[in-house]
Amino acid sequence: MPVWCCRCSLAGHFRNYSDTETEGEIFNSLVQYFGDNLGQKVKAMPLVEETSLLEDSSVTLPVVIIGNGPSGICLSYMLSGYRPYLSSETIHPNTILHSKLEEARHLSIVDQDLEYLSEGLEGRSSNPVAVLFDTLLHPDADFGYDYPSILHWKLEQHHYIPHLVLGKGPPGGAWHNMEGSMLTISFGNWMELPGLKFKDWISSKRRNLKGDRVMPEEIARYYKHYVKVMGLQKNFRENTYITSVSRLYRDQDENDSQDSDISTKHLQTEKSKFIKRNWEIRGYQRIADGSHVPFCLFAENVALATGTLDSPAHLEIEGEDFPFVFHSMPEFGAAISKGKLHGKVDPVLIVGSGLTAADAVLCAYNNNIPVIHVFRRRVTDPSLIFKQLPKKLYPEYHKVYHMMCTQIYSADSNLLSDYTSFPEHHVLSFKSDMKCILQSISGLKKIFKLSAAVVLIGSHPNLSFLKEQGCYLGHNSSQPITCKGNPVEIDAYTYECVKEANLFALGPLVGDNFVRFLKGGALGVTRCLATRQKKKQHLIVERGGEDGVA
Repeated sequence: MPVWCCRCSLAGHFRNYSDTETEGEIFNSLVQYFGDNLGQKVKAMPLVEETSLLEDSSVTLPVVIIGNGPSGICLSYMLSGYRPYLSSETIHPNTILHSKLEEARHLSIVDQDLEYLSEGLEGRSSNPVAVLFDTLLHPDADFGYDYPSILHWKLEQHHYIPHLVLGKGPPGGAWHNMEGSMLTISFGNWMELPGLKFKDWISSKRRNLKGDRVMPEEIARYYKHYVKVMGLQKNFRENTYITSVSRLYRDQDENDSQDSDISTKHLQTEKSKFIKRNWEIRGYQRIADGSHVPFCLFAENVALATGTLDSPAHLEIEGEDFPFVFHSMPEFGAAISKGKLHGKVDPVLIVGSGLTAADAVLCAYNNNIPVIHVFRRRVTDPSLIFKQLPKKLYPEYHKVYHMMCTQIYSADSNLLSDYTSFPEHHVLSFKSDMKCILQSISGLKKIFKLSAAVVLIGSHPNLSFLKEQGCYLGHNSSQPITCKGNPVEIDAYTYECVKEANLFALGPLVGDNFVRFLKGGALGVTRCLATRQKKKQHLIVERGGEDGVA
């Protein structure tokens, strides 16, 4: 299999692809390799024909973003040079924040002190920059107001930082795989990205706008369109799968055997430019005929924007791998659409108390499939997500919550015909004869015959490409990374991983599960990288002056 690798390309070892292979060529539109990426100003990366393959690819990319969902898209937008400024036409309802913004009106938000601006703000994210950026884009949204953003955006191309965004599918990430029959939990305008109002886009797509909530497939199309209309396509590569992201520790004196045929003069030049600690990203791109083309990239910085929907959480109990046990809404929806559960008398078991489990309950209920709903919490638990949703805006979820509270199992009534709730219960095991054993908090066990089971208790990100599956990056290094229980531990204002320099994380990986808050991660990362780039350029200028260079 051909391998695209920056290290190999130092020696000019490129495979020549035929015209019929151009669709699968890995990153061969990667354009001019950005010169001396340690000091000189990096030029904007023009879009080059797919068939072009420049020979000097010895340079290390400044940034590689893993994940092309809204987190990765927003970061690409800001790294491409788009900068937010305080608008002269609006005033923020928070007078203290607005006065702080007025102090440096001439500067973009990226160039301001984010810690100073974030001080004293409160919101539904534990990350202060996420709360700051959200209140700038959606002032007082949590109080029910629909104030306009106080920011306006400018494209400043001299701020462009070359980068690649790697994703398994089209831009939009997991939104392309979500069950299409459900409304999004957030309002449409909360799902939008900077510079393109969702309402303006959606109004051109459908005539009747009933309410502010939209379908997931509409959000997916919006994100894909956003990348195109903002001119970000040159930074995106689809159908890419990452297998390894690792550190390279080298001394400046080390010589790679693969570079042995480079001239001595060239090698000395490369040594003077070499970064001791780079990232090596390996993976493959799936092409049209289904085959895989391996690749290898090098980057100064890596940003993790993978989301957390890759690996559904399991109960880790006996029989969970039986074919009648599903772990995602798409699996369950496919079984229903194919008629596998049509006319079944035995109920479907749904495990979980979150919104995805509620979606599954609604899906079964609307298809006249009886439901056994099992969850560990009390129905009065204040942390249940339903208690955080206004009834008028989310009537379907409150319908589920009402059934959870009122249609509770009792030994006297047995199972109800449409839906039976089992609070403070858990599943002990599944049996091959499609039976399950439930146990209550008091230890009482019950056995039920099922037509299917759907386990929806959350999900984990797939960080298998990192050492220790990425666990070492979390607050608790002995546990897997999860959005709520064990997010990646980051610097609150730069989003750089506390335990790994030059590795950043944003979005659900750091606890920001809502699109309206993950945009703050893009702001934090962009400010950090832009600040370091300025310091690097100043250092080069100072050294140039010492050497008598103009």
